[in-house]
Amino acid sequence: MSDRLCTVLLYSDDPQVRDRMRMAVGTRPAPGLQIEFVEASTYAETIRLVDDYEIDLLLLDGEASPGGGIGIARQVKDDRDDSPPTCLVIARAADRWLAAYAEVDATLVHPLDPVTTGGTVAELLRTHAPA
Repeated sequence: MSDRLCTVLLYSDDPQVRDRMRMAVGTRPAPGLQIEFVEASTYAETIRLVDDYEIDLLLLDGEASPGGGIGIARQVKDDRDDSPPTCLVIARAADRWLAAYAEVDATLVHPLDPVTTGGTVAELLRTHAPA
């Protein structure tokens, strides 16, 4: 049985945050899943990539500036009937209410724990697998 290859879009204006997200997820977060990453550093670039490519999961930095992951998550959910699952990385657990407003599928809190991050990403990819 071969691994399912999934594309995860990492969004943050900070390359170090994108690196930490990539490292926390890893290329094989669970048996049967292999991850390839696509990166975006701006709001517009993220939306373009979602529109132009088959993205299996969005991993968005809620602290990015000037366009945060919360706004991107909400726009993608509002604009697309087939939006990929979204996971928002926030700085404070108390900000989960903002994530709920943006209709994200999961939240993670900085600093990212690799076990929790990999498990969350794997669960989202399995739960939202294409038919």
